[in-house]
Amino acid sequence: MTVRELCLTEDFKPLALPDGEREIKGVYIGDLLSWVMGRASADDAWITIMSNQNIVAVASLADTACIIVAEDVKLESEITDLALSKGVNILSSDKSIYETAVILSKLL
Repeated sequence: MTVRELCLTEDFKPLALPDGEREIKGVYIGDLLSWVMGRASADDAWITIMSNQNIVAVASLADTACIIVAEDVKLESEITDLALSKGVNILSSDKSIYETAVILSKLL
């Protein structure tokens, strides 16, 4: 499934979509950025509640397909602008991290 296809479901809203054709091949959940950087796999959808600009750098270094900010976390426009400039997809979900993961497990 591509990131763009995921955005077409009712559970995910695109916040930054510079590379919507990116394939999602797995899921990683975590909020400790150094942990995510060392353990998330390329092409994972990364679920987090972190809301600072460092998520863009970590997603870029880990080569994740997208960041999904769960639990209706709001991002400042500077973060989405940075994501667009760095080619990092960011989606939003109003569901809990657990519910977001369950939805993804059914779709992938």
